[in-house]
Amino acid sequence: MRWVESGDVRLALFEQGDPAAPTVLLVHGYPDTHRVWDEVASLLEDRFHVVRYDVRGAGLSGAPRATEDYDYDHLAADMTAVLDTVGKPGVHLVGHDWGSIQGWKLIGRPGIEERILSFTSVGGPHLDQAAHFVRHGRPREVAGQLLRSWYIGAFQIPVIPELVLRAVLPRVMRRFVRVAGRPGHPADTLVRDGLNGLGLYRANMLTRRGTPAEPVPRIPVQLVETTKDPFVSSTLLASTRLWVPRLWHRRIPAGHWVQRSHPRVLARMIAEFAEHVEGAPPSRELRGDRPGRRGPYDDRLVVVTGAGSGIGRATARAFAAHGAEVICADIDLGAARRTVEGIAAGGGTAHARQVDVADATGMEEFARVVKDRYGVPDIVVNNAGIAVAGPFLDHSVDDWRRTLDVNLWGVIHGCRLFAAQMAERGQGGHIVNVASLAAFLPSRLLPAYSTSKAAVKMLSDCLRAELAGQGIGVTAICPGFVSTAIARNARYVGELAEGAGRPAGRALAARGYPPERVAAHILRAVHRDLPVVAVNAEGKIGHALSRISPAAVRRLARLAGGAKSRD
Repeated sequence: MRWVESGDVRLALFEQGDPAAPTVLLVHGYPDTHRVWDEVASLLEDRFHVVRYDVRGAGLSGAPRATEDYDYDHLAADMTAVLDTVGKPGVHLVGHDWGSIQGWKLIGRPGIEERILSFTSVGGPHLDQAAHFVRHGRPREVAGQLLRSWYIGAFQIPVIPELVLRAVLPRVMRRFVRVAGRPGHPADTLVRDGLNGLGLYRANMLTRRGTPAEPVPRIPVQLVETTKDPFVSSTLLASTRLWVPRLWHRRIPAGHWVQRSHPRVLARMIAEFAEHVEGAPPSRELRGDRPGRRGPYDDRLVVVTGAGSGIGRATARAFAAHGAEVICADIDLGAARRTVEGIAAGGGTAHARQVDVADATGMEEFARVVKDRYGVPDIVVNNAGIAVAGPFLDHSVDDWRRTLDVNLWGVIHGCRLFAAQMAERGQGGHIVNVASLAAFLPSRLLPAYSTSKAAVKMLSDCLRAELAGQGIGVTAICPGFVSTAIARNARYVGELAEGAGRPAGRALAARGYPPERVAAHILRAVHRDLPVVAVNAEGKIGHALSRISPAAVRRLARLAGGAKSRD
């Protein structure tokens, strides 16, 4: 720690890591001190020279008496004094909350602009851009942001905010931080810092805001959106793209104090961005959030099982056509390679891998290889499946075991292994489990298949509830009759074993519902984060009927196989 003089205010400056390494300057927000960055700083210090300081009025730094001494001119003088003391020709600036708000304003100022190599903004918009959003945004979106920002107007009232903050600030912080307190955060000086920090809002918030005439920063900017932030809306942050041509927009499923709740994820993002600006190749995640990305699946990594044919092949092709890099997995390596060749012929990127989804050890190795060679997938489609058709009493134990191993355990393995990778990465993701109309429409001739698909749907519902807090969506896709080879490749037993079931394959082909249409539903479901999607007319009718009249569904199950009995 050392002291920095800035006008009549003395700032407390803190440094760690090798001074010869690239410098990362972490600026805290309101009502924090430099200690809010403790976890992130400790994760960065092995690769960077990490610098923090208590802004004026906070922590150990001095506090001016006049409100106007908290304006941007004084904040700019403080940052200039810090940069002069650090003595580096360029630093990577990271701001949170008010640290980000002042960062947006200061990175374009002479004397500071040329010394900032990159800017990472967390939880604090550019106020001029925010003013433009309020004037020109959609009324509903603007209203939503204004409701989130109600406290800004309240802070302008004399005296009353001071009285309220003295009484409730510690309790409010405990509620919103949502992480157990530890020494240094919330700081022992919290109430005093909160009272002093009102000057930031009163000196800067209600001044006249103009529309930026040109893109504000000329340096690379990384915008880290915390998707559960109660103070800043996603639509406001998305409008930043209008003004920043070199913008990497990244997301963390976290609340406002992300450096406390997800320090590893945030530290990794800061490091990846700074190292890329210094000349290192971008990580997969950073590349996927690059400026100018065309669509939601551009540069995303997608894993599809059963990708050698049918719905799996069509899904792999659809994601690749939308810019994704696809891992095409199938028990038939030759079929997976043919899917990859088709994708490559269309200009897409894909890789073939052989795996039996029923083999737990094989799936563990497959998941490890995907992570090591390609990265953590953003989307996983558990599609591989088989069918056994015939009466229950003619199903052997092996028929049940193989059906459940592939249709259910294959999905369990895919969810278990890849969801764990997504959760560890901390940036969300999406899992699609391909079930069937049979998940909610029983059939006397598909007992094992229907049981496995019903279990897949329930598993999907359970996982969706568990993983939602980590930003990982889960969708169950329930197609009706689709023109694929599943009926032709099915095993027929009992009364269907002598060829009576073979017309089923011809019937599916005659249905004329191509797997490409199911793939389109899958992409739409991921984009909209839908929980359950019934596909095609019979799928939708069956799903609706199962909810409206379960008894009717049971009668249909008997009639479909020719049985005559009463419900």
